[in-house]
Amino acid sequence: MANGLSPQARQRLLEIARASVEAAVRRKPAPPAHSDDPELQAQRGCFVTLTTRGRLRGCLGCFTTTRPLWKAVAEMARASATEDMRFFGNQLAPRDLPDLRIEISVLSPMTKIANPLDIELGVHGIYVVGRDGAGTYLPQVATEHHMSKEEFLSSCCAHKAGLPADAWRTGEAEVLTYTAEVFGEGGPNTD
Repeated sequence: MANGLSPQARQRLLEIARASVEAAVRRKPAPPAHSDDPELQAQRGCFVTLTTRGRLRGCLGCFTTTRPLWKAVAEMARASATEDMRFFGNQLAPRDLPDLRIEISVLSPMTKIANPLDIELGVHGIYVVGRDGAGTYLPQVATEHHMSKEEFLSSCCAHKAGLPADAWRTGEAEVLTYTAEVFGEGGPNTD
């Protein structure tokens, strides 16, 4: 997996995520899913991002897991569709499914970074941990929102971790980095 997941593994994960989301939105039991593919048996963290017409509709994930990747994707897809608190009251409905686009981020293990300004925008995701909270931004957040390194770090502290915006600079927070292999469905809201 040094060069990333194969196209077949990516496609299988997208199929599993789509089936999980559609079942969740239709309030049906999770569909049976399985994969014997060794790539999909690895225990890796992941995030599943859901959008309709370019607008975020859910994004949840896990950094570590004791489950195989295919199962973690199925669970995070379902959770993104039904458990993302930012969208309670405006959750996905069956009418949204034709416009739904799924993106999966398969994560590397996290590593502590000595100087937070050593992050590479668009390459590193960040996980900020302080005494009073923690939060993360996936690598693509910085480039999608045209953020500088300082903006990326400060926004994650303030808006995701509930910490002072400069906690990354003052030592009130520890910054860990990770990379993500990001892939998604084509479709109506492909940029």
